[in-house]
Parts: sequence; structure tokens; C-alpha cells
Amino acid sequence: MAEFGKICIYRMMHINNVAHVLQFGITHASSPNANIFYEPIGDSSLINSRSHFKMPNGKTLGTYIPFYFGTRMPMLYVIQNGFNMVQALGAEKIVYCVSTVQRMIDHNLPFVFTDGHAVDGFTAFFDNKDIQNIINLIDKTAIDAKYWKQENDNDLKRRKEAEFLVETDIPPEAISYWIVYNEVAKKELLNKGIPENLIFIKPNCYF
Repeated sequence: MAEFGKICIYRMMHINNVAHVLQFGITHASSPNANIFYEPIGDSSLINSRSHFKMPNGKTLGTYIPFYFGTRMPMLYVIQNGFNMVQALGAEKIVYCVSTVQRMIDHNLPFVFTDGHAVDGFTAFFDNKDIQNIINLIDKTAIDAKYWKQENDNDLKRRKEAEFLVETDIPPEAISYWIVYNEVAKKELLNKGIPENLIFIKPNCYF
């Protein structure tokens, strides 16, 4: 049986959004508690395409809050380097908000998860009835791979970007801890009121 408390899920965000998360949790744009000062990161064209992408359950991908199952994702590389017309953002301005599958279950949050990048045609979607088999449905070796280009594995990048998708707002209590790039970022989170034991400096989670 999967140990859901050991299956971490990671959401990247701009450090300026942390204060709102501490008060209201991670919220949808349509939520009554939405962050009107939200600072997006990432590829706006991809974000827009997700808002129109229909999932097998008939719902729109953009109505879910996405997490990855690991760090150092291709999108982070794009964000840090400013590729694909994305404005480059320094690593110390990017934080990981970390939770676990167990916390999502404990808070009774509706979710689906995938075995790869959600908008890829080869990707399969799963829901709570499949959760007991999650460790066999996602490829943790691909997720943890340092790089995503391999001569004999053209599907590695898709599998690395497997997603955990939450349909509702996520309360602050569902957050386990935070990952930051350096001491500067850690100090900023401390100033926002996050306890020091919940902030981890992990530069190897960045590029």
C-alpha cells in the first residue's frame, strides 16, 4: 500500500504570492478568496491552453490547481532562463510550496492525477479510486531525473511532468513546508511569519 504521507507534491510560485497563501491558502482565480495581486510565473500561452483543455472527466484543466511530484521541472528551466517568451525570473524569487498526497486526502480535497504532462495526448488521467496504485502509475525515476533528454527515451520529459491536480481551494493547513533557493529567500519567508523549521534551502532544486 502506498504511503501517501511520503508522496510529496510541489507547486512553484512567485515569492510575492506567499503572504496571500499563508492567509487564504492556494486559491483559484475564480475563488471568493482569489489573490487580486497574484504574480504569475510560467508560459502564459500554456496557461491559456490549459484553461480550454478538456479532461476525460469533462472538466477543464484550467479549473484545477496543478502540482508536480518533483522539482527541477522543464518549466522551471524555462522560467529561470526566460525562454519561450517567458520573462526570466531569478531563483530566489521562486519558491516551492510543498504538500503531500496524504494531506490532500485528510482535507477531503477532490483531485485527479496524471502519469505525465496533462496536455500531452499520451497522458492518462486517474482519480481517487486509483490512488492506492499511484506509485505504480507515476514514474518516479523519470520524475527525479536531473535532465529530461535521453537518446533512447523520447517520452521521458512527458513522464517527468506528471501532475497532481486539485479542484478546490487548498487551505493553509494542507501545506507541509517550503523550499527556497538561498538565505535571502529564506529571510523573506521568515519575515512573512513562516516558522524556520518549515523553510528548507535547497539550491539543488533549481537550475
